[in-house]
Parts: sequence; C-alpha cells; structure tokens
Amino acid sequence: MTQLLRNAGLAARTASEHLTDDPLLLCLQILRRLPARLVRPPALFVSRVAPKNSSVTAVLLACIAAGDKAGLERRLAAAVEHGLAGQQARRAADVALAADLPQWADKLLDTVVPGTARLAATVARRRWYGGAMSEAVAVLDGQTGPLARQHARLAAELSVFTGAATVKPPAPTLPVPEPPAPTRSGRQLPARTQTQTPTAAPAARESRRVLHLLTNSLPHTASGYAQRTHSILSAQQAAGWDVRAVTRLGYPVQVGKILARETDVVDGVPYQRLLPARLASGMDARLAQQSAELLRIGRAFRPNVLHTTTHFVNGLVAREVAAALDIPWVYEVRGQLADSWAARRGPEARESERYRLFQEREVDVMRSADLVVTLGETMKRGIMAAGVPEQRIMICPNAVGGDFLKEPGSPQAARRALGLPETGQYIGTVSSLVAYEGLDDLVAAFALLAPHLPDLRLLMVGDGVESAALQKQVRSLGLTGRVIFTGRVAREQTPLYHQALDIFVVPRKNLEVTRTVTPLKPVEALASGRPVVASDLPALREIVHDGVNGRLCPAEDPGALAEALGTLLAQDAVRLELGVRGRDKVLRTRTWSANAALYDDAYQDFSLGRAS
Repeated sequence: MTQLLRNAGLAARTASEHLTDDPLLLCLQILRRLPARLVRPPALFVSRVAPKNSSVTAVLLACIAAGDKAGLERRLAAAVEHGLAGQQARRAADVALAADLPQWADKLLDTVVPGTARLAATVARRRWYGGAMSEAVAVLDGQTGPLARQHARLAAELSVFTGAATVKPPAPTLPVPEPPAPTRSGRQLPARTQTQTPTAAPAARESRRVLHLLTNSLPHTASGYAQRTHSILSAQQAAGWDVRAVTRLGYPVQVGKILARETDVVDGVPYQRLLPARLASGMDARLAQQSAELLRIGRAFRPNVLHTTTHFVNGLVAREVAAALDIPWVYEVRGQLADSWAARRGPEARESERYRLFQEREVDVMRSADLVVTLGETMKRGIMAAGVPEQRIMICPNAVGGDFLKEPGSPQAARRALGLPETGQYIGTVSSLVAYEGLDDLVAAFALLAPHLPDLRLLMVGDGVESAALQKQVRSLGLTGRVIFTGRVAREQTPLYHQALDIFVVPRKNLEVTRTVTPLKPVEALASGRPVVASDLPALREIVHDGVNGRLCPAEDPGALAEALGTLLAQDAVRLELGVRGRDKVLRTRTWSANAALYDDAYQDFSLGRAS
C-alpha cells in the first residue's frame, strides 16, 4: 500500500508538470496509451462528422488520434484563412506542434495578439520544439506562476545539455583509492582524478557482479531496446554473472504504470525501480537524485562493473557513480538519439542548438567511458570519428536466443497457431510503427502488388504513433480486408509472427538515424529462416546481403520495393534458399550467448585488474 501511495504521488506530480508545460501533449499521450479499440472509433467519428473547417481543440485532437493528418491540416489551414485569433489560435498552434506540424504553428502564432494569456508558453514550446533551447528559456524570463515553473524546468534541462549541471551524488569522505592496476591484457584503465570520493569495499577476486543502469525495461516496455537489454542480462546470468538492473528515476510510473512494484523479476532477471516518495524539481536535480539512489544500490550490491546505455544522461549518472564506487563503467551506444529527435523535425533541426549540444554531451560521455560498446561497424566508425580510440570500442551486434534458436516451422503452422488465415502469401514486419520505419512505403508497395496477387496479405505486428495514420492509409486504398494490424503482441509470440511471414520487410526511410543504427527485428527474421527485403542503407547492409539472405532496394521507393517483393514472391525455391543461408549465418555469428562471452572478456579485464 505504501508503494502504491508513492506511485500515485509520482503520477500526480508528473501529470501536474505536463499540465503546466504542455496540456495538449498530455492529452495525446493519454489517448495513445489507451487501447486503440476504445480511442480510434470515436476519434474517427468526430473527425468525419465535425465541420470541415472546425478548429475546436477536441476536433483537432480527434484528427490526430484517428490518424487523419490531411483532415487536421485542412482544418488548420481554414483556421489561418479565417483569421482565428486569441486563445483558440494559441491552442490550435499547440495542437500543430503536438502533431509535428510546426509550419502551421508558426502561421497560427502570427495571428495571436501580443499579450494573450499564456502566449509565452506556446512560443517557448515552439522554440523548444525546433531546438532553440536558449531562446525558449529567454521567452519565459520574468514570468510568474505556471510559466515560471515552465521556465525553471526548461532552464534545468538546458543546464544538463550545456554540461553546466552537477549530477554528482553526495557522499561521505573516505580514503583516496590506490591507482588502478593494469588489466590482464596489459592495458592501463583510464585514470580518474584522485579526489576524496567514497569507495565501495572491493569485491572479492572471484566475484562477478554487473550493475546495469537502464532507461526502460520489460515487462512495462516491449521495445527493441528493452528486448536487447533483457537478452543481454539473461545471457550474462547464464554465463555466471550476478546481474542487477536499475531503471531510471520515476520509471515506470511516469509512463502510466501506476501499479508498478519496486522490483520486477522477468525470467529470473531482477529489475529494480527507483520510485521515491518525491522527485526533485528539474532535470539536473533529478539526475543528482538518481545518482544518489544508484550509489546506494551500488554500495550494497558491490558490482565489479557499471554498465549503461544511450542516451548521455545515463552516462552522466553512471560516470559519477562509477567514480564514487571506484569501478570501471561501460557505455553502450545503441542509437543516435539526437538523430532520432531530428528525424521528426526535418533537416533544419540538425543545425539547431539542441542537436549540437546533444552531440557534444554524447561525445563527452563516450570519451570518458572505460569501454564503449556498439552494434555494428557503421556505428563504430562514427564513434571513432568522435575521438574514441578503437581499442576502447567493442562491437556486440544485435543477436538472437531462446525460441529463435529452435528450428522454425512452416508459415502455415505459425499462422494456425496464431489464428491467422493459413492460405496465401504474407509479407510484413514486426516493428514499432513510427515514421522512420517507412511503413507507409510498405503499404504503398503492397497496394501495387495487391491487384496482381489476390492471395497476398500484409501483416503489421506492433504499435506506435503512426498506427492510426497507417490504418487510414490502408482504408483509403481499399485494402482493409487484406491488411492485418495486430497491435502490440506478447513477447512469447514474436517468433511465431516472424515465422508466419514469407518475406520480412524493413522499408526504412533514408535518414541519418537509419543509415547508422542496425535494428534487431531483421536479425530475428533471418534466424526464423525468412528472407529480408530492406532499404539499401549502410546499417542495413551489415545485416542484409543482396542475393545471399534477402534483397536490398532504394529507400523511399514503393515501386522498387514492390518489384523486389514481387520477384521473390514468385520464386519459392529462391526464398527458401535465402532463408536457409540467413539462418545459418545468424546462428554462427549473432547469438546472445556469444555476445555474453564478449562482455565476459571485457568485464574480466576490468575486474581482475581492479582486484589484483
């Protein structure tokens, strides 16, 4: 009961902050977390029956929830044309920002009379959206009440991005530790500044303990990030390591899981939550609070190594706690979150203050880690270009384990087990339904194939912010009966969904983030013996080899994608051979147990060096 009361307090505080900072975005987040079957039908009804030029906030939000982007833009255009002003125009601008339509927000803000209540809040959100962080803070200078609280929050986050914030955990003074010994490979660990910092008693030579700091995890988040993490932890545990995982401060309550417990155990792996009675105000203070909480856990657990992942705020905390415990730390670069942020905003975002500061903090964290782990050669080259020596970088690629190691069954058997129609051919994906995945191009390619292949179906497994828009695209093309949207599925069913396909498709857009980051799902598809058709991008070329285990085709070209798919669909023997080759290569080179051995060697270098 005590934990539930704490969770309720955290949830109320989070909701209150969102109401101050961006109430319309809070409404959208709530709508997106509710079951689609409850939200989309009424949203579709409202977007269809409301007047075509209605700019009522509820109607605009319904357009977003229904995936009716064209209807939303039509209504925003009408609002500008008819001279919408005052609070209505300001709120419509907020909706436009929430829908990633900043150009309409700008036009609407031009119609708002200076001095309109809370205008500064929306203008600040517009600056912040575009990455002009300092300008956003300046807009709110001297404000009072809720706008002063918004100013304080943005200023605190800016201080973290500029590197001015201090996240060091408070600690008592203890004797200065001895300088680190060389590792068994002869490499000297990077020296730390010898200050009067607290240390944990050194773990025994034979101990093998690793403490992971995570952004999110199973069972509350089922993303590729969470799946990779769990696979790593499970493999490390099987290899004899004592594993403990700690998620970020306030998670998962802050994402709506109000019944969360202090610890979840998934497949024997413990995930500890940091759910204090009260969160500090501002990102800088919360990172310091998180550091103190993680240090408390670290002193009790006494790990040999502290291991964290992107993005840089995790690295800031891990760096300070590792220094306090006098142990090495690992920074695992799984993606380029600055590029993910910019991908939603257009090429100009890469010239923004936020993007520059984001990159600077990432480089700072990577350079200060004892070891940087990443997913592939493309990402490794980027890390080296940032100034990290090659000998301090290790590749641990996305991999497979568990049921993906078992011999895959036929597509018909998998469909039967899932309750899907067994006959015909299936193309599709298992993915987060987000814009950079390019799934609108997959729907367009399917529309080109559908008239010629009447038994072909498209299977879309997963959920995300683009789900409503994709379903609307399918309806507009008259393909509703031939496209299956499953929504989010249980983790245990994922291998079956891969096996239900004849071809797995990765139609990613051509963006910086997709050119560099190698995804997990196509590796799982190859392990399932299914050929992969993917966009011809550097990161995907590390997984998909044209004519060997699949096909590559130009990104953002539905016609070329349809041609590649159609050719493979007509060649049963070729598909089978590509699938066999793909599975064989994955089982030889990409398993979680093999990755665990790589981590083991790196950790042993660290821990034996410190214990000797």
